[in-house]
Amino acid sequence: MALYVVSTVYTCYLGVNQVTSIPVWNALFWIIVLFAAFNALSRSFQREEGGRQLYLHTLAHPRSVVLARTAYNAAVMIVLSLVSAATYSLFIGNSVMQDADLGLFITSVILGGIGLACSLTLIAAIAARAGSGIGLMAILGFPIVLPMLLAMLRASKLALDGVAWSVAGKYLIGLVAMDVLAVALAAILFPYLWRD
Repeated sequence: MALYVVSTVYTCYLGVNQVTSIPVWNALFWIIVLFAAFNALSRSFQREEGGRQLYLHTLAHPRSVVLARTAYNAAVMIVLSLVSAATYSLFIGNSVMQDADLGLFITSVILGGIGLACSLTLIAAIAARAGSGIGLMAILGFPIVLPMLLAMLRASKLALDGVAWSVAGKYLIGLVAMDVLAVALAAILFPYLWRD
């Protein structure tokens, strides 16, 4: 997945070379992270067919399985988001980060990665149980991820503008609330998927 992120960033670099507009830089960055999240998390439950799912069913409670998978996916997305940010600023340029609040930007990137992992893990479970794979995941996932994506865009844009934490705080709190809601929904709904 890291190779996918680096090659996507490099392809964007070949296309645009240098981006000096903060909104364009920010939007392109989150598009890369969003596609990396869909590719990384789409196979979360694909390998659990037949005997493996029955074996997991005898070992663990479904809530434990989905929470462990969500925690793993969150760790993967934190790493992928930070790798994306590093390679993106290396290739596309970091001139937009001169006035930025770097701590706020990294916090929004981490919370955004966790949010994508929390919401897309449940969507991946639904898509795997339906047998449709990434197509159904994209159809179901985008409307659910859209409010989170808007909050991530706004928080990171404010961070790149160098705005204080108190101004961007409502977006960060919104991201945390959406993360908690996604984990709670996964913990409540996944046992019903597991039972089928």
